[in-house]
Amino acid sequence: MSSPPTMADAPTPVDASAPAEAAASADPPGPPRPPRLLRAIGARLVAVASVLLGAATLAFVGLKLLPGDPVATLLGPQTTASPAVRAQIRADYGFDEPVLGQYLHYLGELLHGRLGESYQLQQPVSALIGEQFQPTLELASAALGLAVVIAVVSAITTAGRRSGLRSALSAWELVAVSTPSFWLGIVLLTVFSFRLQWFPVAGTEGVQTLVLPAVTLALPIAGVLAQVLREGLETALAEPFVVTARARGLSRIAVRVRHAFRHAAIALLTLSGWLTGTLLGGTVLVEKVFARPGIGALTLQSVNTKDMPVVMGVVLLAALVFVVISQVTDLLYLVIDPRLRKG
Repeated sequence: MSSPPTMADAPTPVDASAPAEAAASADPPGPPRPPRLLRAIGARLVAVASVLLGAATLAFVGLKLLPGDPVATLLGPQTTASPAVRAQIRADYGFDEPVLGQYLHYLGELLHGRLGESYQLQQPVSALIGEQFQPTLELASAALGLAVVIAVVSAITTAGRRSGLRSALSAWELVAVSTPSFWLGIVLLTVFSFRLQWFPVAGTEGVQTLVLPAVTLALPIAGVLAQVLREGLETALAEPFVVTARARGLSRIAVRVRHAFRHAAIALLTLSGWLTGTLLGGTVLVEKVFARPGIGALTLQSVNTKDMPVVMGVVLLAALVFVVISQVTDLLYLVIDPRLRKG
């Protein structure tokens, strides 16, 4: 006869509330994270805003640290204005407010796209810069394009070779890098404008007026780019993939252009982006030598007359140019090197 079942043999009761308690004890799901692309765009926008705010702040602080009375600059050295007129001008321009109040007002004007008014010309700074920006943009674009073409041709034809042409081009690059742009511009003017009369001395009408200023800006930049690109090409030509490409029947020039150049172009792109920003400063002297209108001539005139709203506007423009070039350079990295698109 079998023994009666005991408590130990009874089935263990299932706690129906256990899954619910486990779910309740788990951490509640957080808010969904934004897509990676949106996070990247947001980070870039924050970086752009930070750079522009820093440039605006430095420009404002520099203006306040300058010696002299801004009202006297506005009226000119020969003025006989009464103290009442001076006080009215000070109130109209907000010079009588605390420095913090002036700074906040300045930032508010920038947010609305207003850069102030020129002390000397009595015109909006944005309008003055807009009028002079196109000649400078044409000159800088032509100079950069010419510099890249010269550097690429020089580096591809001489990389990895020991010849008289290589030595001659290397010597030319060192001379071009160490030559001041204003001196080079004067030499080009003397030879090609005054003696040979191939190009006009000054002006902005026609392509001929752009040749000598563009060459003046391009040659020093081309010297730097050629040296960097040649070194990158020589490093790439020592990689194993070059042997494989040659074994497939590709010519030396095809290997350099189609394979090695892509590997060396990253350094060229980085340096080109940095040098593009410096072109804005280089145009100051070149536009003066060739009597060309542009941002450089406007900046020099504003510095000489202490027209600080214009100078501050040019500083902000330079910061914006650097930011835009940096972002465009980052995008071009993805085009040149597909490996950067992963991850």
